[in-house]
Amino acid sequence: MSEAITAPETLDDEAVLLVGHGSRREKSNEQVRDLAVELEGRLGIPVDAAFLELAEPAIDEAIAGLARAVSQVSVVHLSLFAASHVKNDVPLAVEQAREAHPELTINNGAHLGVHPALLDLLDDRAAAVEAELGVDREEDDVAAVVCARGSSDPDANADVHKLARLLYEGREFSRVEASFIGVTEPLLDDTLHDIAKTRPDAVVVIPYMLGDGVLTGRIKDGAREFDEEYPYVDAAPGEPLGTDTRLLDVLGDRWQEARTGSVEMSCDTCKYKVELDGYEEDQGGARAMLRALTHQAEHADRENVDDDPHVHDAPEKHVAVCTNQTCAQDGAPAVLERLRQAARDSDQCDARITRSSCLGRCGEGPMVAVYPDGVWYGGVEDEDAADIVSSHLDRDRIVSELVDQTL
Repeated sequence: MSEAITAPETLDDEAVLLVGHGSRREKSNEQVRDLAVELEGRLGIPVDAAFLELAEPAIDEAIAGLARAVSQVSVVHLSLFAASHVKNDVPLAVEQAREAHPELTINNGAHLGVHPALLDLLDDRAAAVEAELGVDREEDDVAAVVCARGSSDPDANADVHKLARLLYEGREFSRVEASFIGVTEPLLDDTLHDIAKTRPDAVVVIPYMLGDGVLTGRIKDGAREFDEEYPYVDAAPGEPLGTDTRLLDVLGDRWQEARTGSVEMSCDTCKYKVELDGYEEDQGGARAMLRALTHQAEHADRENVDDDPHVHDAPEKHVAVCTNQTCAQDGAPAVLERLRQAARDSDQCDARITRSSCLGRCGEGPMVAVYPDGVWYGGVEDEDAADIVSSHLDRDRIVSELVDQTL
């Protein structure tokens, strides 16, 4: 593992911009800001946080603020793997910032990637689950699954497999498999059922995620369901990477690479650089630029992210709140905002909450429809929002006293 990096004393005219993805969940955004504070303490130079989408400040806004104070900014990505955000979207924002601030030197760094500190952290996460299950990989048959989000970029998915293999090498796991919670295969459910055929003593499922958000929750649920389904195999999920200090080790390394011009990207296996079988249509700088410009335009509005049409992972539920004339007069706007706030405050809620045109129940509203369940709530008041989220959206328990009809 790399040693902790601190800034030389002469670096009093330089800053770091830590770029996270951005989330509708404020807790996830706070995690990025917390890491920025900790990284500033580690490096001894200013570190600000910015977000690619869904949260403020945007990259251009953050760089404009830093440009008033320093002459050099190094952009450090808080991204686990290199897909389109790392390869296209952030570089586009950096290029635009260079044009807007020609007096400022802006270095663009790399993603977190496969790093010894992250392997060490994964190993600790697995060991914690082994302790919980009462097994020992040196004495028992313990399999591990590294479960990542999954990407449409084969380069990023390949790094998950590399990470899993490196976790296997030199350790006493009977096997370590790479798996995904969506987008690509093998999916977690398939991986676990395949492992069950070998009848190990235990299976450790490690969410390869930064935070404890919706996808991490799905991974944990998958591990627990597997544990219930196969009584002869003990299984449990681990914790995500969180704000472990070893992330600062990696971010420090990526900062040094950026500011010294030694960033290394996997261009030889990048679908935008070379023609890969099955991804021929993605090759070419013009296509990548068009995609990045489109993505940037879609996320230009950071104030109304609840209505953002672009989502990476389909939510489990869609909640439609009628805000047509009659429902609006009866208080639908307040219901909408209370539902969104309750959803943001929840650790389990995986729903998209949007406005709806007339649902044809004028006078019975405000109306709130929950899909795919087909449950319509009527006469909803703003104080009912917390019950709908905590009961129906979090735990699939219908709030019976509010039901208007089911479809």
